[in-house]
Amino acid sequence: MRALVVGGNGFIGSTLVLRLLSEGYRVRVLDRGTPRSDVDWGGIEYQRGDLTDPVTLDHAVADTDIVFHLASTTVPGTSNLDPHSDVTSNLLGTLNLLASMRRVGVRRLVFLSSGGTVYGNAVASPVSEDAPLNPISSYGVVKVAIEKYLNMYASLGEISPLIIRPANPYGPRQSVSGQQGAIAVFLGKALRGEPIEIWGDGTVVRDYVYVDDLVDMVAMAVSAGATGTFNAGSGSGYSLRAVCDAIQKVCGAPLRISYREARKFDVRSIVLDITAAGKAFGWSPGTGLEEGLRRTWRNLVDTRPQILEQ
Repeated sequence: MRALVVGGNGFIGSTLVLRLLSEGYRVRVLDRGTPRSDVDWGGIEYQRGDLTDPVTLDHAVADTDIVFHLASTTVPGTSNLDPHSDVTSNLLGTLNLLASMRRVGVRRLVFLSSGGTVYGNAVASPVSEDAPLNPISSYGVVKVAIEKYLNMYASLGEISPLIIRPANPYGPRQSVSGQQGAIAVFLGKALRGEPIEIWGDGTVVRDYVYVDDLVDMVAMAVSAGATGTFNAGSGSGYSLRAVCDAIQKVCGAPLRISYREARKFDVRSIVLDITAAGKAFGWSPGTGLEEGLRRTWRNLVDTRPQILEQ
């Protein structure tokens, strides 16, 4: 099986690439960035580029059986600052990818959407896949638009898409200096001995999924030939204060926490209903929050020199 992973140099993408390689896939990566140094890229074809150039895309998609689309140029915290760029790079970029797939004749696509943003401030909890989609950030709006296009082309018989809506992924190799991923940022601050900033009063609730569990789900869904849309989370919610308490326990030291004014684009609470994935292909998360934090913390400590340089 030949796979293209768009965004394969990222945190989730690189984890997926290694998983696919271990399962015997021939893997090609398309990514804008220089290959990260914490991954052994042996046996992987790495192609630099993005979703704006049809020639680059045709070359990347050629001779593949399945495309995994994990690329995004924005995060929820930055998308509202420039919605035009968000639409241009992510929505139009995805349409470019779909056009290339149609030209080359590849039908199978796996898209990682966003379980944390597409539902907005949901009325019921946990949130199932058939809940209304009411995103309150450009990031979520674009993810929903991409999903709609995938479903449109599927109804026309042109592609066979699998849409995964992850909660808040975390785990080894996630950037501790980025603008997305509270757990990674908080752990990085703890490692450096720096204070943690929380937007709001810390009562915002999120569902967190360990990256290996997420990649397991993707692999199981593809192996089962699943199509449609599936949530990927833990099925449990944790406030930011609870996350900080758990981090203090794992690190063995108190955290210095300061609070800032809440942001209007932050969803107040989101916990995903993961029943559908269990019924369709037998997936359930195997890593609890504390164990996931412990594994991630150990990885950070082991790579401390690189982390402190970020």
